[in-house]
Amino acid sequence: MDDIISIDLLWQQLMEHQNETFYTMKKLPFSYVVKGGEIFVDRRSKSITKATFQQALDRLIQNPGSITGPKALNVFGAPYIWALLKAFGVV
Repeated sequence: MDDIISIDLLWQQLMEHQNETFYTMKKLPFSYVVKGGEIFVDRRSKSITKATFQQALDRLIQNPGSITGPKALNVFGAPYIWALLKAFGVV
């Protein structure tokens, strides 16, 4: 799984798709905006940082095949991170 997307490319995609509607695995709609190194999801009061997205990507690289859903990512904001990784074809 060395061909996983880089954090910079992922962040570029996140910036290009701000304010679009995405869906969690539980079919909850959400959108987000990027401000610097954070995304702000409209369903949460706290931001999700670029570093947290990097942690999620690292876990996917370290455990290919064993991460099959947001809980397995074990990072803050996992339902939203998983939904975005899925939407961008990373998982």
